[in-house]
Amino acid sequence: MSEPDAASYFALDAEFTAAGVGRYVDYDDGDQVTPVEFVPGLEFRPVAGDGTMTNFVRYQPNTEAPRHAHEEEQITFVIDGEFEFDLDGDVRTMRRGMAVVVPPGVPHGARTFDTTCFEVDVFTPPRKVLLEAMRRAEGSA
Repeated sequence: MSEPDAASYFALDAEFTAAGVGRYVDYDDGDQVTPVEFVPGLEFRPVAGDGTMTNFVRYQPNTEAPRHAHEEEQITFVIDGEFEFDLDGDVRTMRRGMAVVVPPGVPHGARTFDTTCFEVDVFTPPRKVLLEAMRRAEGSA
């Protein structure tokens, strides 16, 4: 295996122009990120950029995200706790340090039993339904 090219990875002289101004976000601060709850016990705290969305998700015990599919690619990382994840019929218990890649259009869902779970979803492009829910939640906050 060859060594990675750190100089290329951390280069500042790339052939592009900055696309905008960055920002810092405290996703646990309800004033910065309005929580969205589609079902009781399942709290989303989405942070969106132009091309990517990161969603900080907390499941309470005995909570289910019903099977669904969407046009955005999703990668889910378990940060703490555990849940059962159904990836198009392949059901597994996921714990801290595990990830799953969900291609666009693939049915999936998740649920907790007697434990909580804190996980992070990354969507590209940003998930449309969640963007709309963010706008509604921010309008009512």
